[in-house]
Amino acid sequence: MAPKKTPKGKSGFFGMRAKPSGNFRLEVSDVGQRWWLGTYPTADEAARAYDMAVWRAGRPKTDLNFLEAESQAVVEWLVPQGIRMEEMPAKKAKKKPAVVVAPGESDEAAMAWFA
Repeated sequence: MAPKKTPKGKSGFFGMRAKPSGNFRLEVSDVGQRWWLGTYPTADEAARAYDMAVWRAGRPKTDLNFLEAESQAVVEWLVPQGIRMEEMPAKKAKKKPAVVVAPGESDEAAMAWFA
């Protein structure tokens, strides 16, 4: 049996961050993809929207905030306004080009090549 995941953050739910305004920012990530789900006024609403996104993304039931949800229909009934999943662009790692200075080469020559 796999160990149970511990909910993250102060809210006690997966996928959300509390904003200074008191609202909850919600996003879901999966292998190579991220979805923005919006901002919700309460942690409970955000957690239910997160569960709907988990069902839509085809992720395992263990990723749900409310494990008692028996089906996608039950989860969608609990979020009557629905959700809008906007795919977010993946963050690209910024790589700095390497400069190799050969023996006997001056720093000025290396910098001229780099520029």
